[in-house]
Amino acid sequence: MAALSALDGPVLDVAQVRSDFPIFRCPRSGPLVYLDSAASSQKPAAVIEAMDAYYRTTHANVHRGVYAMAEEATARFEASRAAVAGFLGAASPAEIVFTKNATESLNLVAQSWGRANLGPGDVVVLTEMEHHANLVPWLMLADQLGIELRYLGITGDGLLDLSDLEATLDGARLVSLTAMSNVLGTLPPVRSVADAAHAAGAVVVVDASQYVPHLATDVAALGADFVACTGHKMLGPTGVGVLWGRAELLDAMPPFLGGGEMIRDVRLDGFSCNELPWKFEAGTPPIAEAIGLGAAVAELERYGMEAIRAHEVALTGYALRTLAERYGDDLVVHGPPDPTQRGGVISFAFRDIHPHDISQVLDQAGVCVRAGHHCAKPLMRRLGVGATARASFYLYNDESDVDALADALDSCSDLFCL
Repeated sequence: MAALSALDGPVLDVAQVRSDFPIFRCPRSGPLVYLDSAASSQKPAAVIEAMDAYYRTTHANVHRGVYAMAEEATARFEASRAAVAGFLGAASPAEIVFTKNATESLNLVAQSWGRANLGPGDVVVLTEMEHHANLVPWLMLADQLGIELRYLGITGDGLLDLSDLEATLDGARLVSLTAMSNVLGTLPPVRSVADAAHAAGAVVVVDASQYVPHLATDVAALGADFVACTGHKMLGPTGVGVLWGRAELLDAMPPFLGGGEMIRDVRLDGFSCNELPWKFEAGTPPIAEAIGLGAAVAELERYGMEAIRAHEVALTGYALRTLAERYGDDLVVHGPPDPTQRGGVISFAFRDIHPHDISQVLDQAGVCVRAGHHCAKPLMRRLGVGATARASFYLYNDESDVDALADALDSCSDLFCL
């Protein structure tokens, strides 16, 4: 197999990486070609073991007990918060709020910051390539508060269209955009948009669910005020997400949910809030999941984010070339043609075969791809399609997986294009 090369720097040993993931060692009738990491990544043994160790040895509720086991559980939970803070470049662990996923993180911003700061006629700017999680909360506010929504479009090759940026930002109070499209793989120029938004007086929210697992992330370098991401796409478990926010903004925001943990004091006539970040973590948090996320961060740092990015650029380039050479105009890839301008996500149409049929036929060859609208129906309409098939790559994929995808597509042709 030819060696992958794209960017200077450390190189991933994919065979060694795969050995860290139990799912690839499970007995099957054939190989597992997992190409759906944009939906949810697989989990290394270190993550599973960290969660198992918590349940086996130190399970207790956090921030409540003063006995030794409860204090150990709290220490592990807060150590994970500190690990995530360091991974994202946060100024303090107090800026890291644990949620159940990025969707909840974005809803937290909309319902807390948005309700406190927006009113009728205020402008929120989004993009046409957003996941529903970064559309629906703002659509809800538009119905509830009467805010105005504006959209940045996309170019013919799937890039963010900034030709009308200045006019679109005129009067904007908030801009919320993805750092990587889950459909197109596009990497918008977040910092440029953020700088322009701040110059216009707007707060900037970034949905980094697809970005954080694949590229080194520094929230300050992004120029954002809030950043949302989710554990299950970055080797961590389901059920835990992250909201990073600038401390001064989080401190000024009202709580999102009410109950235990988020309070300092409660009276029959009112309450006072806990300090950051617990002000936004009502009730028992996802303790084991947060510990698992901390272990996932450690694994990503061990592999090296620069190596992961270099590997994915090379692999995506190989996939684009391979599919083009094998199928030419019969296969249409949506999004930028340059692998350095995109993540490892390839959404495609193939010979008028329905994406669901493609996915089912590929599954018979052990190739797992996504099919559907990918929670981005407005973008599907913009592309003029009802759905796409989507192959997405991560650190445990290599050229053999791309070759298996290309070979399996031949089966689709044999079955549907007689």
